[in-house]
Amino acid sequence: MSLNPPDLRPDRAPAPRIDATARPGQPRVGMVSLGCPKALVDSERILTRLRAEGYAISPDYAGADAVIVNTCGFLDSARVESLEAIGEALAGNGRVIVTGCLGAEEALIRGAHPTVLAVTGPHQYEAVLDAVHAAVPPSPDPFVDLLPAGAVHLTPRHYSYLKISEGCNHKCKFCIIPDMRGRLVSRPVHAVLREAEKLVAAGVRELLVISQDTSAYGVDRRHDSHPWQDREVRTHLTDLSRELGQFGAWVRLHYVYPYPHVRDLIPLMVEGLVLPYLDIPFQHSHPDVLRRMARPAASAKTLDEIARWRADCPDLTLRSTFIVGYPGETDAEFEHLLDWLGEARLDRVGCFRFENVPGARANDLPDQVPEAVKEERWQRFMETAAAISEEKLAARVGSRIDVIVDEVDSEAATCRTKGDAPEIDGHLYIDEGFERLRPGDIVSVTVEESDAYDLWGSLAT
Repeated sequence: MSLNPPDLRPDRAPAPRIDATARPGQPRVGMVSLGCPKALVDSERILTRLRAEGYAISPDYAGADAVIVNTCGFLDSARVESLEAIGEALAGNGRVIVTGCLGAEEALIRGAHPTVLAVTGPHQYEAVLDAVHAAVPPSPDPFVDLLPAGAVHLTPRHYSYLKISEGCNHKCKFCIIPDMRGRLVSRPVHAVLREAEKLVAAGVRELLVISQDTSAYGVDRRHDSHPWQDREVRTHLTDLSRELGQFGAWVRLHYVYPYPHVRDLIPLMVEGLVLPYLDIPFQHSHPDVLRRMARPAASAKTLDEIARWRADCPDLTLRSTFIVGYPGETDAEFEHLLDWLGEARLDRVGCFRFENVPGARANDLPDQVPEAVKEERWQRFMETAAAISEEKLAARVGSRIDVIVDEVDSEAATCRTKGDAPEIDGHLYIDEGFERLRPGDIVSVTVEESDAYDLWGSLAT
């Protein structure tokens, strides 16, 4: 049992969980998956293909014939972490294939680690497979390995990420994701629904919908319709969400840009088809900062919209991420952000200190904020956010809520409410009478205690 927040960087996916089962003589490939949940889904797809070709998955360097490192390049800190992970894999194994967002910068990677076997960019699955084939030729057992296989999942069995699109059409000045992953490419709606149906049939209790810009789903396809079961369904977030809600699993929406049609999701939450949870990356509140970021600058209207959402769905949980210390951010603009946060009273909040990322247009903006000022603002922002969270969680003491069990150990059952996503949000702990609970169970709990991030409770009777 670990208490929140284990790591306040809000861009991380859960640590991969790898099934190490292998037959004698079976070629083994290791995987290091860094960065966000979207990268984790890429890792799952690569491993699914490899397992279908007869490879086993090694949980460590020593047992692998080669190691794939799926990198992140979103921030300088993530780039450093990726380069360090490549070096660690080389030291522990020596045969390393690099892919992912930082793989778009092959010269940087080979300059730091010239002995890597291959470097590929993000979602270049075929190139990764070719590199693995060259390094470790497949040796399938035709009676075992070439049978149709289920997908490899690096999350616990009871929840799964469901990626609905790649890329992004926005041109935010602090972000290089469109340069690395390209423009928006949405998956056909029937393909997403078919994958979700299979996941739920395999025991998944919670679907976490992800993309670079979930609200824009289907824009590139002009929201075309596809047959699904006995009806036509549009490639549109509202239609997709309604259909996902029919499977009986929890449906959680991430990376929802605050477009006007987001209000159409609220009735689905009231109906119980979608969890009353929205992950919206507001990034800042001050109109001038938002303009310098090349993002919509209507924070006052956003407050009005939030009020309408909450009026229609009082149980709604709002999560967001923000950037402090963006170039040119003045003391007054930062105070505006704190005031806005105090008025918005968001439930879950993450915050980045601005970092110059190679290739981002924000690097060229004047009036870069000193690191000491960024740190001081980050501390003040997180203190404000924690105080709001503590008040809101204290108000839940005495209430009865449903939770999903993530983990059970000798001390407690670690659970999440409908307002908590894996890894980035809080927990609810049951430390008495929990012994019969299992991961994936959904149970009713009476909330008894709270702190700034987490709740404690007992099974409701």
